[in-house]
Amino acid sequence: MTIPLGMEYAEQRKLLHWGSDCMTKIVRFKTLSDSQIRWGIQDETGIFEISKHLAPEFQNIHQVFARWDEILPDLAELCTPANLVNGATITCPIPEGGKVICIGLNYRDHAIESGMPIPSEPVVFCKLPGTICGPDEDVPIPSCSQQVDYEAELVMVIGKPAWKVKQSSALEHIFGYTCGHDVSARDWQIGRPGGQWLLGKSFPKFAPLGPAIVTRDQVPDAGSLRIEMQINGEVLQQSSTAQLIFSPAELIAYLSGCFQLLPGDVIFTGTPPGVGMARNPQRFIQPHDVCVVTIESLGSLRNCFIS
Repeated sequence: MTIPLGMEYAEQRKLLHWGSDCMTKIVRFKTLSDSQIRWGIQDETGIFEISKHLAPEFQNIHQVFARWDEILPDLAELCTPANLVNGATITCPIPEGGKVICIGLNYRDHAIESGMPIPSEPVVFCKLPGTICGPDEDVPIPSCSQQVDYEAELVMVIGKPAWKVKQSSALEHIFGYTCGHDVSARDWQIGRPGGQWLLGKSFPKFAPLGPAIVTRDQVPDAGSLRIEMQINGEVLQQSSTAQLIFSPAELIAYLSGCFQLLPGDVIFTGTPPGVGMARNPQRFIQPHDVCVVTIESLGSLRNCFIS
């Protein structure tokens, strides 16, 4: 692409970086000199701080999700060399405070490998507060569990309140997408007599997210993305979101018929086959294992597990 001579830097960025072929990656970060978490836009150049240049209400990332259309026109003007951040550490793109909703058995092959029937409607559970964490954070393995399993997942981030929405308009309520890891203590999820999934899914930091959020308009077909899980460099899950039983639009319509979805809520959409519980022999996460979830167009989420 030829850049016209004399074009201002901001105009160049509009031409080069904000077209339909480029991902808008929203990150939250902190620096060594300032522990306050801020948000910005990341590209191959680095991270551009956006939050400090906007009205105070946009320091709250949930307001950013809800009012993105008000911010979008100013982004290119703010992504200038003067706003590049030095020494930034990326944190979880979504803070605590919203609902963490998860869908089980949403890949046909995964339901089969788990020995469970193909669900006729979504299997829904939640993770409790304290489970969300960000990229490169250490995840502790609970001392009371010997069967901590891995699950790579596409995660939807809600941007517009949804209550009893139709499937035909459901995607309008999604702000964007990110990578997620639904860590699961199987001996607490299905090995206990209580018959529920909540406890096995809700140990501290059992919901890593990140590294960035890619806005919905940049992902024209979330139902056709490659997804994989690597542990210590070995590929253990590899599939496509084309294998989802219930699509993102179906999930939004279904869930919003039961409760209201709000900006900042996240929905884990399910995991493909290859989980440790279903392997022969079984393969569970061990101390010092490094798990990397990679989803096409969204990036890679890396976490190390510790004892």
